[in-house]
Amino acid sequence: MTIVFYSAPLSSASPVASALAELGVPHEVVSFDLAKKDHERPEYRRLNPNAKVPTLVVDGTPMFEALAIQIWLGDRFGVARGLWPAFDDATRMQALAWCSWAYVSYGGILGRLQYSSSERVDSALHNEAQAKLASRQLQELLAILDAHLEQHGNILGGDFSLADLCVASVIGYSTWVGVSIADHTHVRRWLDRFQARESYQTVMHAAQARFPAEGAA
Repeated sequence: MTIVFYSAPLSSASPVASALAELGVPHEVVSFDLAKKDHERPEYRRLNPNAKVPTLVVDGTPMFEALAIQIWLGDRFGVARGLWPAFDDATRMQALAWCSWAYVSYGGILGRLQYSSSERVDSALHNEAQAKLASRQLQELLAILDAHLEQHGNILGGDFSLADLCVASVIGYSTWVGVSIADHTHVRRWLDRFQARESYQTVMHAAQARFPAEGAA
């Protein structure tokens, strides 16, 4: 099997990079400089019409969207390594639910917060009322996650799984852009454990080597 991973440091591709490192999957990396618009080249758009990262090409067949790629990696490699539930394992339903929760429910509100308040977005699009609403809703979702982790320790209970990687990657990114998890003790401890893992550290060190200032932020 030949796997080519199209990526960029400190981007939506980072969780996939962490998953590949966690699983020890041999692959080739094509790293883009997003500032130079590498991802908008016609040859890349033929693989990913959205012109975004990540994209995973497996034996010539492309797949895009970080969530979809992480689930595929779990199914293809994670089950055998004890890091992802098999198709007939009841915990698979929880894995899919929480991973979707992170990217769709939490991630959707996070996107709304960024568009309504981020310095990287045209100020004409800012909306203080929307920013306050999104901030409150994110805290409500973090409280739900905190209660779950208090009871189960990890997303699926028991040991670390790729479901933890998937969810923690989204939560970690949200803290990087300013969402506070200070009031959620179990989320903080769980996120610290994930970010101490070798797979995460490997990806972040590589990003820091390429973009020192941003990686240190």
